[in-house]
Amino acid sequence: MLTTSDFKRGLVIKLDGAPCTILDVHFQSPSARGASTMVKTKYRNLLTGQVLEKTFRSGDKVEEADFERHKGQFLYADGSQGVFMDLETYEQFEMDAEAFETIRYYLIDGAEVTLRIFQERLVSVDPPQVVELTVTDTPPVIKNATATAQTKEATLETGLTLQVPPYLEVGEKIKVDTRDCRFISRA
Repeated sequence: MLTTSDFKRGLVIKLDGAPCTILDVHFQSPSARGASTMVKTKYRNLLTGQVLEKTFRSGDKVEEADFERHKGQFLYADGSQGVFMDLETYEQFEMDAEAFETIRYYLIDGAEVTLRIFQERLVSVDPPQVVELTVTDTPPVIKNATATAQTKEATLETGLTLQVPPYLEVGEKIKVDTRDCRFISRA
């Protein structure tokens, strides 16, 4: 059992018999004496895709969602959906467009991922924390332009755009943190 003090973004809990991932948490202190702290959450039902809000009292307990984790592989993007394969059973799963949109830019064909399966159904996919991607478009290097730290925009092979140091050129492989979409280093 989890308490409201354990709530954080990305945590998967069980509400009304369905696994739900917490998208946002806000702790609100009461103005009246003796009142308990309110915990306002915004969450997505992983079975229906609905985004809902719910308020809990401080100390309320909820169940952690009980689902299976399997090693998986990203096979390909089918339009706006993603197709994944369970590496243990070789079963293939399709991920709906809305959920796939949040991770699509971190995946290249054949990438290893963690599949979360609830009642024989794919509910979410965890990409690796760090991925290596190739820079496909970025402005040219400007030497000695400034003494302060600068960044420039780069487009990667998956279509992801992010800020990178000015010394990077087209064709270089870089490491990207998938948790906050930022450049880490050259690969």
